[in-house]
Amino acid sequence: MNRLPGRLVVGLVAAPTLGLVVFYLWPFVNLLVAAVDVESIRTTLGRDRTRSIIWFTTWQAVASTLLTIVLGLAPAWVIARYEFVGRRLLLSLLTAVFVLPTVVMGAAFLALLPDSLDRTVWAVIGAHVVFNLAVVVRTVGAVWEHLPTDMEAAASTLGASPFVVFREITLPLIRPAVTAAAAIVFLFTFTSFGVIRILGAPGTRTIEVEVWRRATQLGQVDQAAVLALLQLVVLAVVAVWSSIAARRHSRSLDLRPLSHPRRARTRRERTAIAVIAGATAIIATAPLVALLANSMSSPSGWTTSGWTGLGNAEIRPGLTLGIDPLDALVNSLRTAAWATSFATVIGAVASLGIAAAGRVGRVLDAGLMLPIGTSAVTIGFGMLITFDRAPYDWRSTWWIVPVGHALVAVPFVVRTTLSVLRSVDDDLSAAAATLGASPARAWREVVVPHLWRPLAVGSALAAAISLGEFGATSFLSRSGGETLPIAIEKLLGRTGSLLQTKGYALSVVLAAVTIALVLIVDRTGDVVGARRSGDGRGDDARR
Repeated sequence: MNRLPGRLVVGLVAAPTLGLVVFYLWPFVNLLVAAVDVESIRTTLGRDRTRSIIWFTTWQAVASTLLTIVLGLAPAWVIARYEFVGRRLLLSLLTAVFVLPTVVMGAAFLALLPDSLDRTVWAVIGAHVVFNLAVVVRTVGAVWEHLPTDMEAAASTLGASPFVVFREITLPLIRPAVTAAAAIVFLFTFTSFGVIRILGAPGTRTIEVEVWRRATQLGQVDQAAVLALLQLVVLAVVAVWSSIAARRHSRSLDLRPLSHPRRARTRRERTAIAVIAGATAIIATAPLVALLANSMSSPSGWTTSGWTGLGNAEIRPGLTLGIDPLDALVNSLRTAAWATSFATVIGAVASLGIAAAGRVGRVLDAGLMLPIGTSAVTIGFGMLITFDRAPYDWRSTWWIVPVGHALVAVPFVVRTTLSVLRSVDDDLSAAAATLGASPARAWREVVVPHLWRPLAVGSALAAAISLGEFGATSFLSRSGGETLPIAIEKLLGRTGSLLQTKGYALSVVLAAVTIALVLIVDRTGDVVGARRSGDGRGDDARR
């Protein structure tokens, strides 16, 4: 890569840098300017309602994180240490749930829970826990399966109970991984948007939802900007704390990969595996089963009207509410196609530039990761207040939503492509040049053949991200241009069993397409690891 012509390298770096500056840094600075006003800060933070929202956002995120860690450690242990029938399937199931769009998980819990728990904070926390189990299982399990077992065996031989062995030996060794997983889950739940919009009771809002409400419904742009800035500060503090805590508790160990997870040797182990794996499978599948069942049921019994009526817009006498499920599906597919194209082209160009540009490339690499560390709502809000006046009034353009989606998707294309580029031996290009090939031809013959597979994986990730994106789309979409997540939220928020059945049916469609796309990726890499590489993200980027 370092043998590319200098002008070509400059072009490869300049194009994605310009896109980052125009569509991320400029809106972000505009947002900060709108927030940095003493009067706005005093007015916003001085309200009792604001303090109540901050408190609710924090305590539900803490409760969701603690419950996710507690419930996730058992399946992490079982999957990391034991081989059993269905092990791979269970891990894939947890991953599939993790990558579902937030509106789908909200709809699934709305379908699952009894009426007494609908629209309550317990429904929200439950959805958060199930949603993020894979983070704990894969983050902690990746360390757990490599831990040497001799210390645990020695403690057991000396008479220590399993609980004592876990508390005194295992837990200190996996604590850095637990801390990392807890930080990721907290960031996801603190910035919760789609789940709250679907499952939260009227008046129940996180900071993320309140930013959207004040900016789009109340017109209080300055106060929304203050809340967005406050959220960014909290996310930065948690990220720094997680990094410091992980380093403080890290221990030098001889981590050796196990030849393979072993099979259970005793009846007690077999029982524990069956109970934990079975309970985890039920927890993960129950919401999806309920979602499918509710897409084909009504108060009067089983029906297919929710599916057969997807082509009909919701019309009432004298009033058209503008929810056309089939049109929303078409809009989502069209938006995802453009967002995937943008993300793939820009990500490929950026990857080539990063690999060839040395120190400047590393700066670009870090810059492209910034949108993942920013909530999708903040990104959409920044674009809304920036591109709302001539000559940059782009809010009504067809491409503004795909560009917003591509901002979050580009880093995933870069991550999948860059690792392959860096693994290509420069000596091969040198050998081609020695044989008389021009730098451009040597690059085309040696490097390009390695790009197609990672670009295909990055494109699948970009499509999945775009299809499920809800936060930025809530700011940028136009009436009549609703995507599937927007249509699902509107349908489930209406009264009437037919409308809600349509919402559940659309949720099933979105879940199926998303899982199919991510399974393509999961065959070649770790989806959770890819998302975790930049997650502090907003609500859906990260999902």
